[in-house]
Amino acid sequence: MDVSERGQEPSGKALATSPGALAGLRVIDLTRVLGGPYCTMILADHGAEVIKLEPPQGDEVRDWGPPFLDHDDGTRDASYFIGVNRNKQSVGLDIGTPDGRDVLLRLLAGADVLVENFKPGSLEKWGIGYEQTLAARFPRLIHCRVSGFGAEGPLGGLPGYDAILQAMTGLMSINGDPTTGPLRLGTPVVDLATGLYAAIGILMALHERGSSGRGQFVDMTLHDCGMALLHPQAANYLLNGRRPVATGNPHPNLAPYEKFRTATCEIFLAAGNDGQFRRLCAELGLAELGTDPRFASNADRLANRADLAARFATALAAEDGHALALRLLRAGLPAGPVLAVDEALAAPHTAARAMLTELGAYRGLGTPIKLSRTPGGTRTPPPRFAEHSEAVLARNGFTAEDIAALRRAGVLPDARRR
Repeated sequence: MDVSERGQEPSGKALATSPGALAGLRVIDLTRVLGGPYCTMILADHGAEVIKLEPPQGDEVRDWGPPFLDHDDGTRDASYFIGVNRNKQSVGLDIGTPDGRDVLLRLLAGADVLVENFKPGSLEKWGIGYEQTLAARFPRLIHCRVSGFGAEGPLGGLPGYDAILQAMTGLMSINGDPTTGPLRLGTPVVDLATGLYAAIGILMALHERGSSGRGQFVDMTLHDCGMALLHPQAANYLLNGRRPVATGNPHPNLAPYEKFRTATCEIFLAAGNDGQFRRLCAELGLAELGTDPRFASNADRLANRADLAARFATALAAEDGHALALRLLRAGLPAGPVLAVDEALAAPHTAARAMLTELGAYRGLGTPIKLSRTPGGTRTPPPRFAEHSEAVLARNGFTAEDIAALRRAGVLPDARRR
């Protein structure tokens, strides 16, 4: 049951306490893996009804472990799936069959949004492409496709994966330092960014539909979203024509803006303007650096970055980094300890901001979107495969006989096919 329903006494952390800003929005989710599911979880966190139609094999990231959450019936789901699929309903459906596609079309009749990440051209082969069929049949439908490269262009129709797009869009080339060579970012930033941009695009299309009454196609690609993350390196290159290089922790445009070791931990310090730099020097007992002509402007500091970093390193070596970072923050200066993931999850401010959520055995990251009147949050844990097939179809006009026939035909699997 949805924990945000009236009269319900939720027990957990960072649970939804309102129907949500997107209550009443129905989303048919044909996505798998990460970018698409991350997008639809954002919508679900804020009240959209998200019906996740899984192929007979299920979303493959249910197997991307360990770690796994083991269920009483002997099935299990990997953390990778659990992390991006809360607040959804799962229906097992084989849309590769004519009967399965008929079920999809019946569900779309009551939907606002379709999100899918099939290879471009797949829906067209089945006779249900957007321009081919869906736009005329469902004129108010927002159809969002997430793909690697889109349908057109030299790479149109080819598959895309996060690390491959990190490599191809230049993101790897600016990560790491001169000794490491290009490095993949540890988080799947292209997939996650594509999910975020897709959610934004869907909400834009919904807003426009309010005035026009018409749906539209939202074409999201990992390639485009990866390119969109190249700031400030792309802006630098487009202005000066020099190929950006990996600088490691130091910022390519600012100094100081890097990591330093203290007696207790590493900390990151930053100064965004000259006044901030002088105040930082004073707080660190280095007031003389604030009047040194070698460091007078940011351009000067970039030119003399090595000398500046050496002075800072000496001054910070004996400090308690945690205490120093907090003191600098309270003085209005950017600073923070370099925390491991477990330390960041356990930090008091993480709890204060409701960035950890729990419901039963489910634990995950909370929603970062904080709305005052219509807050989102966890309503239901990530679904088991096909957990809601019968309930969803019954709500959408399928009789018990219809459902039984679909099961007999193998269109509506109750267990994952291996």
